[in-house]
Amino acid sequence: MLFPTTSFAIFFAAVFTAHWMLSRFPTRWRVFMTGASYFFYAWWDWRLVWLLAASTIVSQVAALGIHRTDHAGRRRLAMAGGVTGNLVLLCGFKYYGFFALSLDNALHGVGLGSALPLVQMTLPVGISFYTFMGISYVVDVYRRDTEPAPWLDFIVYHSFFPHLVAGPIVRARELIPQIQRRRDPRSIDVAGAAYLIWGGLFKKVVLSSFLASAIVDPVFGAPGEHSALEILVAVYAYAVQIYADFSGYTDMAIGVAMLLGFRLPQNFDAPYTARSLREFWRRWHMTLSRWLRDYLYVPLGGSRGSRARTYRNVLITMALGGLWHGAAWTFVAWGLLHGVGLAAGRWREARAAAGGLGAGRPAWRPASLHPALQRAATFHFVCLGWLLFRADSLHTVGTMLARLVTAWGPAPAVTPLVLLAVGFGIGVQYTPEDLPERVESAFARAGALAQGVALGVLLFVISALGPQGVAPFIYFRF
Repeated sequence: MLFPTTSFAIFFAAVFTAHWMLSRFPTRWRVFMTGASYFFYAWWDWRLVWLLAASTIVSQVAALGIHRTDHAGRRRLAMAGGVTGNLVLLCGFKYYGFFALSLDNALHGVGLGSALPLVQMTLPVGISFYTFMGISYVVDVYRRDTEPAPWLDFIVYHSFFPHLVAGPIVRARELIPQIQRRRDPRSIDVAGAAYLIWGGLFKKVVLSSFLASAIVDPVFGAPGEHSALEILVAVYAYAVQIYADFSGYTDMAIGVAMLLGFRLPQNFDAPYTARSLREFWRRWHMTLSRWLRDYLYVPLGGSRGSRARTYRNVLITMALGGLWHGAAWTFVAWGLLHGVGLAAGRWREARAAAGGLGAGRPAWRPASLHPALQRAATFHFVCLGWLLFRADSLHTVGTMLARLVTAWGPAPAVTPLVLLAVGFGIGVQYTPEDLPERVESAFARAGALAQGVALGVLLFVISALGPQGVAPFIYFRF
């Protein structure tokens, strides 16, 4: 069930009404919200609902087992069981085919037969997100950062439909206290929710869909048929497409949750304005960046050991972060590219701290570059990564890179409208930081009639400019 569809509008209207009618009855509300969220998930494929239930049960049983004993060994065993159970679900459905095929190809390369049966499995939507939430919950209980929630509270947290299939990745301590509080419909930030939902609709339905059909899909689908300029603009366009697509979903998810009285964490903060790769990861998919830091990088040792160990931990974290995005070597290469870039930044930071680059200079930014050049350099490094991220194989990456320097010629796919869309998608991130607040404030001060007209006009514009039908969000397959 996609957010920008009539079916979701009907679903949410029913959920919104029942949600506020039942808000005075905590148990009934929890049962209803669980049923609504499971219905939302079952809409994709009812046969895979058991996976969500299994992740929920494994995580809660492990958390309760950790909490009920002070014995260090038993606590570690329960924590390991909860983490392993979630990873088995994730790896079994998402990575078995990838590793089996990679091993099969390697064995055939040395003249040996197949080692594992090749089985095609349907990738369950959202599995990467809710298993990561289950892992963070178990580990947080183990670290005594949070208490185990009652069963119904945890079930609602784990299955809450706004964030269920594509994030944000919400920590238990961020959402469960909100589930346990009484919500007041008079405190809903309608203007803020409307801004996020309508803005997300525009980003997904208009901007992302247009760039995908106009240049990204044709060029990445047949790079040998396109010129260097078309390939270059297609990479820029994909940078805008994936941002508009994913941040658009996140905006809608946060806005929908706000209408129900919940606050989900921010997931994007103008990432293409970053002046370094480290800053980019503080602005892009922020909830995943924090998850990788707290539950992978820090347990590996973080930056507590030698410089070589720190670089190793960065590379492992980013390589596994790349693999989390998809079961393909292109995603691993994308993660490693970012890992190398982040490790290089840390190397330069260490050099600066030792006085090798001059005192007082920002450690992770070339001091000789103007801020605009720093942003341009970071953006183009990120775009090189997006080439790996979007291509269907490393061979396609090589073809596109080669044609960037050899295939000069006409570029009919690079139209003024494509350039305008790319420029808009990047330029809008440089608007004043308080602009959303000013727009929301102006909308809130307007009367009900003016608000209705404004939303109606925006919906008409989105419908008129958008394509027939709505493609699934990019991150649904991760």
